[in-house]
Amino acid sequence: MRILYLDCFSGISGDMLVGALCDLGADIGRLREELGKLPCAGEFDIGLRRERRGALEGAKFEVRPVEAHGHHHGHGHGDEGGHHPHGGHAHRGFREIRAMIEGSALGDLVKRRAVAVFGRIAEAEGRAHGMPPDEVHFHEVGALDSIADIVAACAAIELLGVNDVWASEPQEGRGFVECAHGALPIPVPAVVEILKGVPFNQTDEPHELITPTGAALFAEFVSRITPWRGLRVERVGYGLGTRELRSRPNVLRAALAVPDSASEHDEVSVLESNLDDCPPEVVGDAMGRLLEAGALDVYASPVSMKKSRPGVLLGVICRPEDAARLGEMVLRQTTAFGVRETRASRRVLRREWIDVPTPYGDVSVKVGFLGAERVQAAPEYESCRRVAEASGVPLRAVWEAALAAARA
Repeated sequence: MRILYLDCFSGISGDMLVGALCDLGADIGRLREELGKLPCAGEFDIGLRRERRGALEGAKFEVRPVEAHGHHHGHGHGDEGGHHPHGGHAHRGFREIRAMIEGSALGDLVKRRAVAVFGRIAEAEGRAHGMPPDEVHFHEVGALDSIADIVAACAAIELLGVNDVWASEPQEGRGFVECAHGALPIPVPAVVEILKGVPFNQTDEPHELITPTGAALFAEFVSRITPWRGLRVERVGYGLGTRELRSRPNVLRAALAVPDSASEHDEVSVLESNLDDCPPEVVGDAMGRLLEAGALDVYASPVSMKKSRPGVLLGVICRPEDAARLGEMVLRQTTAFGVRETRASRRVLRREWIDVPTPYGDVSVKVGFLGAERVQAAPEYESCRRVAEASGVPLRAVWEAALAAARA
């Protein structure tokens, strides 16, 4: 399993991510071929050069608009600066961008990811400015450079054979930026909307370090926010921003790594509340809602409470960044007057999902690895249920056939 780890000590932007991925080995020629599949490909070219930011050297990714007579204009876009009230690129709306990507010859995975990234930005801009996502015109974000950044990032991740993306907590600056809508506080509203539920820190750097494009790529791809832990690093790359910052190099560090089989650990929050006056129907409903809201697991156990009253211990296991939101749900959805929270370290199997053939249809199976050794296989219930209903056989028959296929 190949992990891409993003060390966001200086925030994240689209061009910095693409630069880091190229520095890791994504071929700029292959990316140029992929971007050439877009209908707007004739309007820009891309380039890569080696530069330094502070003490670090890395790759600076550029998007160069091409004028009608074929000459390049300008020297790059500096996406980490974020908002350009007087930019010269054409503005495009989400509907147009989505149609452009979906109608291109890009691979299905790149199409889906790129449209999803732009969708996150459109939804965030729409909420910030009070309009439906399809009616959002991106202004700076819809310019050619950001279209190229997003599609190139999605293509580069696929070219590198990445199975999962982990990251550190991204760092943001402070102050204000000028954009087409006037002065905006840092982090800008779109970034705050996109990173809901994602922990990030604010530094004293008086610049925008997390752009909407960078935030959307982070939210789309990153599955785990964690320090450098449990990884065996194989390669490191550096993607450069445009500015020279005063407190840190303007760089995104990325690493290709594999899980350390001796250190397959992560950290979770455990939320618990003792309930002695909550109807069982309400407990069951709350458990379902908590799982739908992102809990890793939910359980209810019978307990004997004060005055020998029978009760229920409601427990929620979740990611630490989800603890406050899910704890509030427990308080709102049940009769709880309080929720306890503890942090726990757990050892986990590395998990992959595979589709296996059975006589009744293909079934999704979760497979668990301890290092390189496969030690668990569990057919996914909903997949088994759908196949059982479609084929008219008992669920148990589908489950047993899927398990046998996975073991084989």
